[in-house]
Amino acid sequence: MTLAALIDLGVPAKHLRAELAKLCLGTYRLEIRGAMRHGIAGKSLRVITSATPKGRHHSRDQHHQRNLADIEKMIGRSTLSEHVKARSIAVFERLATAEAAVHRRKISEVHFHEVGAVDSIVDIVGTMIALAFLDVQEIFASAVALGSGFVTCAHGTLPVPAPATVRMLKGIPVYDSGIRAELVTPTGAALISTIASGFGAMPAMRMQAVGYGVGSREHDALPNMLRVIRGDLQAPCANDNVFILEATIDDMSPEVAGFAMEQLLECGALDVVFIPAQMKKNRPGLLLSVVSLPADRHRLASAILEHTTTAGVRMQPAERMTLARETAVVKTSLGSLRAKVLYGPQGKRYVPEYEACAQLARKKKLTLREVYEAFYAAAPAGGN
Repeated sequence: MTLAALIDLGVPAKHLRAELAKLCLGTYRLEIRGAMRHGIAGKSLRVITSATPKGRHHSRDQHHQRNLADIEKMIGRSTLSEHVKARSIAVFERLATAEAAVHRRKISEVHFHEVGAVDSIVDIVGTMIALAFLDVQEIFASAVALGSGFVTCAHGTLPVPAPATVRMLKGIPVYDSGIRAELVTPTGAALISTIASGFGAMPAMRMQAVGYGVGSREHDALPNMLRVIRGDLQAPCANDNVFILEATIDDMSPEVAGFAMEQLLECGALDVVFIPAQMKKNRPGLLLSVVSLPADRHRLASAILEHTTTAGVRMQPAERMTLARETAVVKTSLGSLRAKVLYGPQGKRYVPEYEACAQLARKKKLTLREVYEAFYAAAPAGGN
């Protein structure tokens, strides 16, 4: 339903299929159709393999079980972007941790059963591909509606919501929908708990598009759909929680530092800076500071240890205040340039994208200053 909603929102099915083809998932196909629930139109998504029973919404290849290492290896060997790889693996890691805790096993001993099947890998990796295509900066979700009753799975008959689902939703606002059915699967809980920055009321925003993902079952009480709204935050500032990862380094070359920065940004770091530092024994060195989403901090800390010469990483929780932003194109006398539009307390502020300006300067054989001057002359009122 998540992936179907993002397709309905505007992610091209052709792009999704091309990116998913970078995974070695065997023979399958995506069936994407229009569907209705309670008079509302949306999209349904069905992953069809040779094991898909006729009439089933999803395949569940029970005979092909995978553990976390198998899935990490599959994703890691693909040619997907590093950001999509990292975010996809983070979802599987969260799910494996919850399953291991529920069944009192080591993470390496957890076999995903249904989640290891082709359709669930498509669900998770496909969602990250779609979010990357839409260039989504932040995700907010409503309180999560839970069902009740029991469900039969590889472990036997389990209460709804399933134990792993409950564990992953710890600390997240939920409520009883009154429907005796599984409304939140472990896959869904892993996705939303990993990618959402906050839960509750919809933030102040200017809505641009809406998509509906249609579920396979029908409920009399409410439409079985997932709604996704895309828009621009309108509040001058937004607060969220991040982690600051730091390390002091005095034995690393500038070339290694530059490469490490590239790798950390590709792994999902929100910001990476090197600051000159005077260290013990009067050695000149560097202070590496990385801003990370809470869910990414352990993966980024591992990347710091891998790509730098430091022996340790400090992690501290922090609160961040950011301006609402969107992307735009400004038509100048020299050509069109991409820009960020920041919404501050005093109104809009247009900021040119450096790479676009540098590319235009090289093409026109101009100085960067001349391109910037043309940008600010053409930017709407309120430009920087």
